[in-house]
Amino acid sequence: MQYVNLGRTGMRVSRICLGMMTYGSPLWREWILDEAAARPIFRRAVELGVNFFDTADMYSNGESERVTGKLVREFCRREEAVVATKVLYPVMDDPTVDSPMLPVDKVPPNRRGLSRKHIMVAIDESLQRLGLDYVDLYQIHRLDPLTPIEETMEALHDVVKAGKARYIGASSMWAWQFVQAQHLAREHGWTPFVSMQNHYNLVYREEEREMNPYCLRTGVALIPWSPLARGFLAGNRSREDQARGATTRARTDELARRFYYQESDFAIVEAVSALAAERSVTNAQIAYAWLLAKGVTAPIVGASKAAQIDDAVAATGIMLGDDEVARLEAAYRPHPVIGHR
Repeated sequence: MQYVNLGRTGMRVSRICLGMMTYGSPLWREWILDEAAARPIFRRAVELGVNFFDTADMYSNGESERVTGKLVREFCRREEAVVATKVLYPVMDDPTVDSPMLPVDKVPPNRRGLSRKHIMVAIDESLQRLGLDYVDLYQIHRLDPLTPIEETMEALHDVVKAGKARYIGASSMWAWQFVQAQHLAREHGWTPFVSMQNHYNLVYREEEREMNPYCLRTGVALIPWSPLARGFLAGNRSREDQARGATTRARTDELARRFYYQESDFAIVEAVSALAAERSVTNAQIAYAWLLAKGVTAPIVGASKAAQIDDAVAATGIMLGDDEVARLEAAYRPHPVIGHR
């Protein structure tokens, strides 16, 4: 396993981050694996050197954090593991409720958002579920349009100063919003964001316009979500039957069907498949290797099988030539901006 600094921090992370959204409760989404099913996958990741684990409070309404904390305590030395979680969405009492889908007026007051009030409660609840004294990276899941960004940045700074988080990170937003937040942190002496978890993969490259160049120029780590475009780049989707797929998630993924089914997207998958065949590797390995070649620190890898961890880790040893990168990118066409809300 290769390790790199997370942005301009001194904290070392594996080039692959295990996304823990896949583990929690199938009551939340049917493709989620419970703790028993997650254990061998997590163990395999640790055996291969993965030390970076990303979850969020709202995944499985808190159950993902509970599983993450238990597995970290079971398989890792705490000082070596890098545990990341997120704040914004409510954690609902009903395990079947998918809270990001709830209208704001259907959520009890102060149970969501990035106000000081909610952040201070949410970090304590996350630590309790994780069974940890601190998290290494505390991320805002999206921006909160109802809270001034100044309030959010100062509250996050206070979380760090209280020793409950070592660093803070952000997720999908417009580049100008991220620049504003970083400027406010510098202006007031608050803790700046050290990472950006945005939407970036071979069939969704809109972040190359502004966000990625800004992060690369200023030393902010890129840790993108959906590096395989929700499995689309694995080649398990069909032009003819959009409801067909190799996994439960693929067969029930409305978001992927809305955004990853352009003709150019399938052309990119065909290019990935052709290069994978030439290299005698998998589509996933090529897709991950492309991201690592584009300056990404560590893609957030979701795995429902241990073999998928093997693929991701193997990708760290694949070096793509300029001509190969050009082949993979040639068919790309612009997409609507996805993921900022």
